[in-house]
Amino acid sequence: MPSNKYSAGIILLLAGVLILLGKLGVFSFLGAIFWPLLVLIPGVLLHVLYFGRVVPAVMLVPGGMLVVYAVLFMLCNIFGWDSLRYLWPVFLLGAAAGLYEYYMFGSNAPRIVLTASIALGAVSMLFLVLILLWSWGIYLIAGLLIAAGAWMMFGRRRRW
Repeated sequence: MPSNKYSAGIILLLAGVLILLGKLGVFSFLGAIFWPLLVLIPGVLLHVLYFGRVVPAVMLVPGGMLVVYAVLFMLCNIFGWDSLRYLWPVFLLGAAAGLYEYYMFGSNAPRIVLTASIALGAVSMLFLVLILLWSWGIYLIAGLLIAAGAWMMFGRRRRW
């Protein structure tokens, strides 16, 4: 009987600690920071199941997408969700990554899968570059003008 009393004491102690931590906001803080793991874990699990020969290669498409999206969500957690207005093309990149994995590891994946993957990846990168140039391009132009002016003023001068 002393063993049951000891086990019940541990359960009551743990329940009290969990309730106290919940009231102090520890779990809401952890949930706000680590929730992208709820997206990453299924993506990694799909990869593990494929490489363990449990699921077909086509399951790498959602697996690759989930992994890329989880990384995107982690970046947004770190740098703020406002950065998603610049990083939205990564959603297309996730689909491209999943299709590419399917083509690479699927033994009978048609060539159109590779073409679609490359096209989606290229469009994603193009949109990302255009968005960065649109938002940060004025700084690039200003830097180039400053460099050109400095070179004209202080660069090698030709002697006539």
